[in-house]
Amino acid sequence: MIKHITLVILLITITINSQTITGKVTSTKGEILPFASVSIKGTQIGATTDENGFYQLKSNKNKIVLIASFTGFVSQRKVITINSSEESSVNFRLTEHSEMLDQITVTGTRTDKRRTNSPVIVNVINSVTLDNAQACNLSEGLKFQTGLRVETDCQTCNYTQLRMNGLAGGYSQILINGRPIFSPLTGLYGLEQIPTNMIDRIEVIRGGGSALYGSSAVGGTVNVITKIPKKNNYSIGYTYQNIDGISDNIITGNATVINEDRNAGASFFINNRTRGLYDANGDNFSELPELKNNSFGTNIFFLPTDDQKLEINFSKMNEYRYGGEMVDGAPHFALQSEERTHDVYVGNVDYQINFNDDKSSLITYFATQYTGREHYTGIRPDVGTPEDTAHLANPPYGDSETTTYQGGIQYNHKVEDFFKGNNFFTIGTEFVQDDVFDEIPAYNYEVDQLTKNYGFFFQSDWEITEKINLLTGVRLDKHNLVDNVIASPRISFLAKPFGNAQIRATYGTGFRAPQSFDTDLHIAFAGGGISRISLSDKLKEERSKSYNISFNYDRPTEHYIYGFTIESFYTHLNDAFTQVNIGSDKFGELFEKQNGDGATVKGITLEARLNYDGIFQVDIGFTLQSSEFDTAVENSDILDPKKKFLRTPNTYGYATLTYTPNQKFKTSVNLVYTGKMDILHLASPQNLITDAYFTSPTFAEVGFKSSYTFNVEKLNTNIELFAGAKNLFDDYQTSFDIGKERDSNFIYGPATPRTIFVGLKFGN
Repeated sequence: MIKHITLVILLITITINSQTITGKVTSTKGEILPFASVSIKGTQIGATTDENGFYQLKSNKNKIVLIASFTGFVSQRKVITINSSEESSVNFRLTEHSEMLDQITVTGTRTDKRRTNSPVIVNVINSVTLDNAQACNLSEGLKFQTGLRVETDCQTCNYTQLRMNGLAGGYSQILINGRPIFSPLTGLYGLEQIPTNMIDRIEVIRGGGSALYGSSAVGGTVNVITKIPKKNNYSIGYTYQNIDGISDNIITGNATVINEDRNAGASFFINNRTRGLYDANGDNFSELPELKNNSFGTNIFFLPTDDQKLEINFSKMNEYRYGGEMVDGAPHFALQSEERTHDVYVGNVDYQINFNDDKSSLITYFATQYTGREHYTGIRPDVGTPEDTAHLANPPYGDSETTTYQGGIQYNHKVEDFFKGNNFFTIGTEFVQDDVFDEIPAYNYEVDQLTKNYGFFFQSDWEITEKINLLTGVRLDKHNLVDNVIASPRISFLAKPFGNAQIRATYGTGFRAPQSFDTDLHIAFAGGGISRISLSDKLKEERSKSYNISFNYDRPTEHYIYGFTIESFYTHLNDAFTQVNIGSDKFGELFEKQNGDGATVKGITLEARLNYDGIFQVDIGFTLQSSEFDTAVENSDILDPKKKFLRTPNTYGYATLTYTPNQKFKTSVNLVYTGKMDILHLASPQNLITDAYFTSPTFAEVGFKSSYTFNVEKLNTNIELFAGAKNLFDDYQTSFDIGKERDSNFIYGPATPRTIFVGLKFGN
């Protein structure tokens, strides 16, 4: 009897203390998910949503973990603290497996396309990946994609270039919102000038299958898509980085405003960065330059009607950069230094109208980029000599201006029942003008180059059946530095042999015009002087043929999504550009860009990925390749010619691991691996007796970031605290040259030594 009374009292107590939890389960698209499961972790307590997606359950604990799950969707967990005085409401928005696997991309075909239906394989680096890696700019973010490698090419100014599938920076087409306005001058420092808080996502196409965007898309295409207005929110953040004792301060801000009708909105970003000089070897000459960056911008859209869209993007970037001898005063008083002040303006306007029951659309666009640069590049002669007097009287300061324009029109039309399939036709024309001017009067150095390209493109995206797709197209270009019209055909085939798998094969051709690219505009220090690059009067365009074959497989289960991709690539260059030493003058070495024989780049890339309920995610990418000229190329007057590309490792890759047990805590770990490569080390009186080849060691940069988010309900604000490290084990280059006569291109390791960071972010 007493036992029964005790049990009844216990049940009554539990009932009295139990609190009701209610809520709704929907998809991220707002769709109701009936009969979804909601349970309390570690208990048998659970409930099922009704036909309207609502659930109700009770708990007698103050703090619980709720888990919502639904077949075909990633489970979601929420940690909740129950207020005993009121009913708790907890809603869930679940992400569909196919939504994670099948993002909408635009770069592969110049039209919206689901990744699994695109005949051209498109990889995406989203803003979450950039945040997990604590990437401050585009340069740091591109490292986390298979087949991509970002290298630093100057010990003094630290300009960077992107190498895709082993090809140098000039072979990569970088787009801003789909427009090729990343000029040669912007290519020198632009990868570091674009902050990640202006980026929504980065779409990457490896290989020449993206020739639809014109010349330079030989190694591949990178499309940087800026923040898109989606919902009202804001965030303000501050990050402090300590680079082996050097301070690096970064302030970021983002805001988005959408009207009630959701037919107009704007997103804004600001970014400020200040970094000091870093000297790795104690010679009072920097290995990392001083940086002062300020940037801001906006992305605005307006829907005049349901069938029309107007989008305007604008951004302004200002950067001051100084590297060399670490002294106060004007740069020409330093024994060796580089100073640059950049003002960069980027903008584009796109207008789209849909008609014919959305089977047809017309897109018109105009984009522009302007870069103004004041710069100094010089070595001061021995103090007190006549040469020093002449140097001080006429120091080598220079000015640069680059203006790029692009305008075009594109028509899309869908033909249903095209030989029992659907065909999406795209036709368009565009004009691109690039005006580059760079001069240093003291060196009698000048680049004055105007390039104009008229392009026409046609594409057929034929969905023959649900499992077979054929993409064919051609681009015609008339470049003012090329005598004839160049036709660049491409063909891509997609087959889905069984569920969750895709086989792709792509053939494409491309060309590079005989013009100056980013690396040609860089003036390097070597042998006690400066080296400059000019173009041969006989230089002609470089042609390419590319082949890619890939197999992609992804399998979603109730809790896991796992998959892999294997891709082989082969690119052959005809009349490949090479640099030939043509002598010297009183300022230093002179090089000329000439046509060589051919070159071949080939290899395979491997990717693997795993996601467990959004809690645990792993991504791995690895590239194995070879890059060689058909005929050995001279790199020095006294060294044997080499077939192998310099500064190009045969192996490289990355890995990221993210652990998110709940909405408040997250930890991520990342790795960037770079294999051995051949480097040219030029002689200088203080460092090396004679020119020599050098084989670099392997590098493994390990980084991590942990964050915790506090929710301030009364202010509807989240406060995120985070900390971590980049290059945790300080796997950094150790054999830098010293002094003013150093070979500034003798730099081959990670961009920075060990870097510790902490920060906070406010937002909703």
